[in-house]
Amino acid sequence: MSTSILKPCFGILGIALLMISCETENFINEDEIDNTEEPEVSELYFPPSNSDEWETVSPATLEWNLAQETDLKSFLEESNTEGFIILKDGKLAVEWYFGDFTQDSNHTWNSAAKTLTAMTVGIAQQEGYLNLNESSSKYLGNGWSSMTVAQENAIRIKHHLSMTTGLDYDVEDTFCTDADCLFYKNQPNDEWYYHNAPYTLLDQVVSEAVEMEFKSYFNSKIRDNIGMQGQWVKFGFNNLYISNTRSMARFGLLCLNKGNWGFVNVLSDKTFFEEMTNTSQELNPSYGYLWWLNGKSSYKIPGSTAQNNGPLIPNAPTDLVAGLGANDQKLYVVPSQNLVVVRVGEDSGESLLGPSGYDDELWQKLNTFFNN
Repeated sequence: MSTSILKPCFGILGIALLMISCETENFINEDEIDNTEEPEVSELYFPPSNSDEWETVSPATLEWNLAQETDLKSFLEESNTEGFIILKDGKLAVEWYFGDFTQDSNHTWNSAAKTLTAMTVGIAQQEGYLNLNESSSKYLGNGWSSMTVAQENAIRIKHHLSMTTGLDYDVEDTFCTDADCLFYKNQPNDEWYYHNAPYTLLDQVVSEAVEMEFKSYFNSKIRDNIGMQGQWVKFGFNNLYISNTRSMARFGLLCLNKGNWGFVNVLSDKTFFEEMTNTSQELNPSYGYLWWLNGKSSYKIPGSTAQNNGPLIPNAPTDLVAGLGANDQKLYVVPSQNLVVVRVGEDSGESLLGPSGYDDELWQKLNTFFNN
């Protein structure tokens, strides 16, 4: 089995991974929402939740550029890819594995799993357990940080989702969720910074709100409903989700259909789904609720406060939304083309904590493959 499943989240190297078998209101910039029309193609196909059956469609039938298939495959292999899937209308158009990695091999999602947490929070709100506008202190309790009670109370759940809590990120360990690692820097929603500790605290928020362990709630509401396998595993301060490649594709298909798995409403709150997959604040237009967004006027990346002009992934469709993790774990959802693309594997050599130059290189190859 590939050693890549031993690679922990966010690029932290050298930890042996357990082997498994499995403050403004929400801001949506209307000028930057991609108004691409919904595709008029066939209805989406959903594989059974209780079997490995999955209908396929050939690239030849789709009239993709077969002359470029070898080039794409070589690019993926040379960039340390281990599992790669393309879904078209929900059907498997491409499913490739490299080296010793197989359909049954498991891999860490790294920060691409933030998208799982975002939807779990949305379901908890949908079921009346919490509200995004509530202070997270309601569930974390007083003293969850080294801030004053007033400073803690000012941070709402939605600030954890949008990376705008105002917690100090100039600390030794930005993953640390202990109170003595969490300090005040500025008011919530004054600055966007990719700070992992406030994200990780959402697990505790959900657990306290629903009175059930976060991973059990996630399993019952999302994983088991759509036939995913895998599980959350705690490493240091980080909660990693580990699964096979098809499970990531299943979740992408769920999101392509806006929270519905066929006729099963996993997330029926359409307002939350739109907020989750559109600009969540003015500070980084390319970030929703733990989802990365393409086609916006500017973006910020993890580890930096700099604002970069232009879209996040110039070669990708403007309506693409993505879960992006360290070492180039990729979950792309493209509503205008009824596409889900998944890449798991080792670091391509360009990896950051989420977005990297690899995104644009890969989409350049994909565009050539899709266009005959």
